Amino acid sequence: MLTKTKLVTIGSFNLKPNHLLIIGILALSFTVSFLLRSQAADFGFELNEFDPFFNYRATQYAVTNGIDAYFQWNDNLSWYPHGRDVSATSQVMLHLTTSSLYWIFGGGMDLYDFTILFPAVFGSLSAIVLFALVRVLAGTTAGLFSAVLFSISLPILIRGPIGWFKSEPLGLFFSLLTIYLLLSGINSQNKKIAFLKLVGAGIFTSFSISAWGGNQFFIILVGIFFLTLPFLRKDHKFIVWSIPVYTVTTIFVSLGFERVSSNFVFGLGGISLIIPTLFLILCVFIQNKSQKNKTRNGLLLLLSFIIIASSFLIINSDSQFLPLPSYRYLNALNPFLTTTDPLVDSVSEHATTTLSQSFTFHSILMIFAGIGIWLIIKNTKKNHLNFIKNDMLSFSLILGIAGVYVSSTFVRLEVFASIAIIVLASLGLTALTKEFFQTNSTNKQSISKLIKLSFVSGIIILLIVPMVYPGGNGLFTVTKTPPTILNGGSIFNVGTTDWLDSLEWIKNNTPKDAVIAAWWDYGYWISTMGERASLADNSTIHTDIIQNIAKMLLSTPDDAWISLNEMQADYVLVFVAGQKLGIGSEESLYLLQGGGDESKKQWFMRIAEEDLSKYLFYDGISGTSYFWDNTLLGKMFPFTPVAYVDFQTNQQFLSYQPGLEPVYIKNVKYPSDGTGPFRLVYASPSFTEEKVGPMIGVFVYEVNKQYTPNS
Repeated sequence: MLTKTKLVTIGSFNLKPNHLLIIGILALSFTVSFLLRSQAADFGFELNEFDPFFNYRATQYAVTNGIDAYFQWNDNLSWYPHGRDVSATSQVMLHLTTSSLYWIFGGGMDLYDFTILFPAVFGSLSAIVLFALVRVLAGTTAGLFSAVLFSISLPILIRGPIGWFKSEPLGLFFSLLTIYLLLSGINSQNKKIAFLKLVGAGIFTSFSISAWGGNQFFIILVGIFFLTLPFLRKDHKFIVWSIPVYTVTTIFVSLGFERVSSNFVFGLGGISLIIPTLFLILCVFIQNKSQKNKTRNGLLLLLSFIIIASSFLIINSDSQFLPLPSYRYLNALNPFLTTTDPLVDSVSEHATTTLSQSFTFHSILMIFAGIGIWLIIKNTKKNHLNFIKNDMLSFSLILGIAGVYVSSTFVRLEVFASIAIIVLASLGLTALTKEFFQTNSTNKQSISKLIKLSFVSGIIILLIVPMVYPGGNGLFTVTKTPPTILNGGSIFNVGTTDWLDSLEWIKNNTPKDAVIAAWWDYGYWISTMGERASLADNSTIHTDIIQNIAKMLLSTPDDAWISLNEMQADYVLVFVAGQKLGIGSEESLYLLQGGGDESKKQWFMRIAEEDLSKYLFYDGISGTSYFWDNTLLGKMFPFTPVAYVDFQTNQQFLSYQPGLEPVYIKNVKYPSDGTGPFRLVYASPSFTEEKVGPMIGVFVYEVNKQYTPNS
């Protein structure tokens, strides 16, 4: 009934009630997604995490100085004194897209605010693009399911809240648009429209990789899909020219981006797209020339390609005549590399996904996906379940397998598993719906309205439960976290101005040519908000410098002073997160291990290739007396352990024993008026205020250039 009634006629288009239903569901998906992504703004309207601050500064440079200047820019506040070639090492399309949209839609809005809203808008719009993609795969019903599921997907929301001006929101938007145009193009009956869509798909492929290198996942997916097309499609004359159009466009446009051309076109990424395209052309040629056993001959050719490609990869792993992707991408393809590089391992978003996390992320969707695929494959001959073509089903299955495999390496890559499972679950829900609402074959009567209502209600309940359960870890709780700069990335769900005040102090109270040494996590904050040069930042361009900083922090104060002068550093910044317990017998007592440098020090040691037992007790966290008395990091933490406590029994001990937790008092070892190698010139408000609760302590030490080391 909804598909027959005409509401409005515009030319040849008839607006019907079902169109309004589709628009309404898509509008709801966008709205729900945007509201969930915006919860972090309750703590403060700030950029979130670390990378967004550099991306904001790069976008600001393009807006202020123009696109030509942007491509010539060497950022002298990054990786001092080396600097950074921004266009060759950055997500160029993220900066250019934002700059262009700001010129068009920014109006009088501050660019900082514009970049805060940007990821929430594009992340929410991706639900609509996914609808279009899945609609091509399996029809409108499946597309609507996918849009709704995308809007409440926890991994997607975590990697794209408001202020998350990073790679994923725009990168995923471009990638989903790419896959939509590609699949829509090869399914189009109009060759001119197909050509335009395939060219568009190639252009947006390049855009997506430039916005986020992780989108090379979709290249692997597309390459495998191309290998299956000669066996699933009969229109060989069409695919033999349409697929090369996409591949050639992708390669040609990618040459315009420095980072993409060096890491993708002339690397394994480009080969993984070019080789399947060549196979498709050759396979079609052989099948057309074969009088008999066409499929067998094609499979033999595929086997030959797999053997040759495998041998090629083995040889290249030693000789590397083709440049390999960065360690992170290799790690995604080979999970066994995870523990071989402590620098990669130290990043929280690079942690390996656990089974518990996977179930929390996907829960009931995994069941729907499994049941749905089983129903589709089992009942492909039933008309009511024959809503997806073989090639589109093949693509969906490849997406599912590849997405789950790649995401098993890094928590960050769970976005790919989420998209894969959303697509499969949408197919599953569509298959279940069609199976349930089919006419009863025995008595030819439809299922009663009460049973239909019960079915729909059951599905809704199953989808809602993971959003609120388990308590304290539901969708609304997990997505409502403060922007990182307001809690320093600590474990405390609070918003403070400690970091903002500290960076403002650096900007207003240090020379403009000052150089700040700090752990690489904070480099983007220092250069963007503090407007001072940093030795290292989150781009990890020079990993040897990060290692040198780790070694410097673990050196004796005199050796560290020498190293800092060699690195031309004027100030050192450390961050400590903890909790003030209250007043003890004489002074305030603190618990540390809140997510600052005190919680990262074991990674400093691994990256510096130091023996952890020298610095840490058996728990691998609590510092030994050697750490507190002989390392610069221990000396710069303005605390000293005074007791070790068993909080279950409230027993106190003067020395460490397994199971005990250290308690600290304030102890500034390098006062501002001291004559030592360093002077504490700034401590953030949480440290100086006498208030019980979370302590977000940022400490800035000046390097005393007049100091003379003892040795």
